[in-house]
Amino acid sequence: MLYVFLAFAVLVVAVFMASVKTVPQQTAFVVERLGRYHQMLNAGINLIVPFVDRVAYSHSLKETAHEIPEQVCITKDNVQVAVDGVLFIQVIDPRAASYGITDYTFAITQLAQTTMRSEIGKIDLDRTFEERMHINNAVVTAVDEAARAWGVKILRYEIKNITPPENVLKAMALQMQAEREKRAMVLQAEGQKQSVINVAEGEKMKQINLADGEAAAIRAVAQATADGLRKVGEAIQSGGIEAVQLRVAEALVGQFGNLAKATNTMILPANFGDISSMLATAMAVIKKTS
Repeated sequence: MLYVFLAFAVLVVAVFMASVKTVPQQTAFVVERLGRYHQMLNAGINLIVPFVDRVAYSHSLKETAHEIPEQVCITKDNVQVAVDGVLFIQVIDPRAASYGITDYTFAITQLAQTTMRSEIGKIDLDRTFEERMHINNAVVTAVDEAARAWGVKILRYEIKNITPPENVLKAMALQMQAEREKRAMVLQAEGQKQSVINVAEGEKMKQINLADGEAAAIRAVAQATADGLRKVGEAIQSGGIEAVQLRVAEALVGQFGNLAKATNTMILPANFGDISSMLATAMAVIKKTS
């Protein structure tokens, strides 16, 4: 009797354990009853009918990342490049993910690769590095449209590496070096041009300053001469005629003395001995001018 009771207790515990299903957070269980879809179990404790219901599929509802293996693609200008990436997906309909396709991960990976080859074939090699965002969006759009029937949402796709052949890499390196040297030469030429412009502008300002200085000096000399002549005129007007006569006589004698020092031959006017007449002539001119 005791053995029967123990067996019955074990059977009850086994039935109870089989009927209780604990579903983790962000996980969904798909339950089949006698081989047909019956219900979906969400996070928490759920009850099923033992030996009639069974958990056929378990899906994580978290966002997951799947690596897209490296593949060889041919660009529009017939260059082979190796491209790989990573695809981020999320199951949003566990029932469709269970019965819509056998293996949605494999299907999505294959579709992402074919779409990538198609997009790479539309652009030249130089643009593949610039059009990463466009290629990513194109892959997401194409794969997501097909994955809706599988209960899967394509969140984003990211290209990891684009690797051209070794000879193409060398040619690209040489091209980049040539571009850098070209930019350096352009910058150097621009610097030299600016230097020449600065020197020319400096020389121009120098000439302007010199001209302004010379003009100012000429004006100062003219002003001083005018002031001197004005003073002489005022002196003559105030009765300094005798001083002027003396000054003219000294200048006349001094000039003839200098002439005698410069040469041994002198040509003198006929009336040079008559100094008084010469002074009188000079003073007549001065008085008339005054």
